[in-house]
Amino acid sequence: MFDVRWIRDHPQEFDAGLAKRGLAAVSAEVIALDGERRATLTRLQEAQGRRNDLSKQIGKARAAGEDAAEMTAEVGHLKDVIQDGENRSRALDEEIAALLRVLPNLPADDVPVGEDESANVESRRFGEPPVFDFAPKHHFEIGEALGEMDFETASRLSGSRFVVLSGRLARLERALAQFMLDVHTEEFGYLEVAPPLLVRDRTAYGTGNLPKFEEDLFKTTEGFYLIPTAEMPLTNLVRERILSEAALPMRFTAYTPCFRSEAGAAGKDTRGMIRQHQFTKVELVSITSPEQSVEEHERMTQCAETILQRLGLAYRVLTLCSGDMGAAARKTYDIEVWLPAQDQYREISSCSNCGDYQARRMDARYRPEGEKGTRFVHTLNGSGLAVGRTLIAVLENGQQADGSVSLPQALQPYMGGVARLEPPA
Repeated sequence: MFDVRWIRDHPQEFDAGLAKRGLAAVSAEVIALDGERRATLTRLQEAQGRRNDLSKQIGKARAAGEDAAEMTAEVGHLKDVIQDGENRSRALDEEIAALLRVLPNLPADDVPVGEDESANVESRRFGEPPVFDFAPKHHFEIGEALGEMDFETASRLSGSRFVVLSGRLARLERALAQFMLDVHTEEFGYLEVAPPLLVRDRTAYGTGNLPKFEEDLFKTTEGFYLIPTAEMPLTNLVRERILSEAALPMRFTAYTPCFRSEAGAAGKDTRGMIRQHQFTKVELVSITSPEQSVEEHERMTQCAETILQRLGLAYRVLTLCSGDMGAAARKTYDIEVWLPAQDQYREISSCSNCGDYQARRMDARYRPEGEKGTRFVHTLNGSGLAVGRTLIAVLENGQQADGSVSLPQALQPYMGGVARLEPPA
């Protein structure tokens, strides 16, 4: 949501931000509706004031034994006027909210302008992609050869875009998550949280997933939504709260299953674990003051990068253009890991600064030190990392000609000292 007063004072800036998203200008419509709403409120206040005055006069007239019929009739008329005004005011409030709630966040000034991923800007790379003296296999070929990645059984159980991991690969997924959580909590100060996996519609609305992106979510018959990412419950931990400035920044992390319908993904990444209905992820969320959020965005991205660096995986960082960012983001960095079998970098983390966009939807505020008033917090989120995709990268980058997989040294303590996954004899 947006501040209507700000739109009224900065209509050109608001429309310019929407234009960067490829959207039409709406400030004139918002301002017109807001003007009618304010005029309605003025008439309503005048009618309420007149009714109050008349009520006092009626009381005095009756006490003096005078006729108050005409004033009583006017009060009856004003009652209808006030009721109509209240109804119209509520309708205008809802009309403005309906117009604004589906709009994406405005891009930050330094976000590159573009329609799609072709306009994203690469900012840096880490590491060199491995060079093999054999044709590298895809992760699903490696996993199936190890006998511990089963898509056929998963399909019988649940349909397409699911997998059954077993044995060493099940442990590897758990090891990756534990490694990530240990780094983020012990070194970077994130507080580990075990949040609900089912949330109400207001929680999904708070992060911007509703109402526009409902088709991407799984919904239960009881009206709950399965979380597409732990960002949803973690960010909402501060909803409808007023925090102290001293408490900021707040940093949360969680390892959870995530559920996505992948609406519109027909034909994309149909084989393997790249794009699934259920996957696991370690999420990072920060709650900051407006002055802290830009620096926190850089810090969060570096936290996610550290995981890849410790695993020895080559990656690059992109600044997403205005047309490729998520709806709630002001600015987003995508981290893409090298996948040898695809011979390209693929997304493994998105770190976004959402400004006060989500905070307004959640009514999440803080009170600056020494001030009576409150301000909206800024919210940030990022993957630290997507665990399934990290498993894919470990398998593909560590594959050997004999079918075995060499594991990164950082993971070996979490794997009981195992340094290599050997194929069955």
